[in-house]
Amino acid sequence: MKIFIPFFLLFATLSVHAAELPGIPAFIDEMVARHQFKRAELVRVFRRAEQRPDVIEAISKPATLKPWPEYRANFVNRERIEGGLKFWQKNGAALTRAQREFGVPAEYIVAIIGVETLYGRNTGGYRALDALTTLAFSYPRRADFFRVELEQFLLLAREQDFNLLEINSSYAGALGIPQFMPSNFRKYALDYNGNGKVDILHEAADAIGSVANYFKHYGWRSGEPVALLASVADAQRLGVMTEVSPLLGWRTDAGVTPALKTDDVLPPAWLLDLTLENDKEYWLAFENFDVIMRYNISSFYALSVHQLAQALRDGRR
Repeated sequence: MKIFIPFFLLFATLSVHAAELPGIPAFIDEMVARHQFKRAELVRVFRRAEQRPDVIEAISKPATLKPWPEYRANFVNRERIEGGLKFWQKNGAALTRAQREFGVPAEYIVAIIGVETLYGRNTGGYRALDALTTLAFSYPRRADFFRVELEQFLLLAREQDFNLLEINSSYAGALGIPQFMPSNFRKYALDYNGNGKVDILHEAADAIGSVANYFKHYGWRSGEPVALLASVADAQRLGVMTEVSPLLGWRTDAGVTPALKTDDVLPPAWLLDLTLENDKEYWLAFENFDVIMRYNISSFYALSVHQLAQALRDGRR
């Protein structure tokens, strides 16, 4: 693992240091004992880590606090559709192969990458070491989760020979073109272009194969739908929105039917209830919708990915 520190950083005055945060000395002890890191190297690393209050602010204001139409407009728009079609054209061979090998339609792989990083253009403006250290030791609500991710990041850096002071991420520590957390990077990222190195930070083919592998691992059902717009005859009888039910049950209880007729036998679904400016919108959400939510546990997020994927698929026709 490279611990190269640019000369100017040795004399830079950082506004907020993280090295003295409670818990870091014990964390270093664990990394030395459990993973045989060199103590002196980790001490030097954490002396250069910054505590970032803006990370705490960002993670405390999730985008899903926005109304659905405003949230959707951020991701299902001309820029992402046109960019996605270009990304698809450029990486068509890798997408076709991933669809064949993992059963995940190409449009959903492209849509995930489009929503996450605008096809690799926006992979994060925070130093990953700073973001993960701040969340692991200054964000009690999810400190245990981010402590594990910091551990995984250090292991990943050693495996990949990363310079810890140069790798950027999202405010939550997500990395690269598909925005994998470090633990997912280590578990699901693939060398999909066969060049001998797993590189989802820079290589689109590796990102494509890795997203498909991630979805397959979490149970993507090839050939099954993700979500269908629905009409509701009796909204007063809908009951609990998160309850999964066969379509016959929804149809019998509240007159729920897909907006577009289909001869396919549909699997069980749950019903999304979205508020528009002057109306309601209903969607039947299937198992593959839940798989997308493994990426981000938000129905707004998953539906945005679905709608962008459909727009991309239509654009390819």
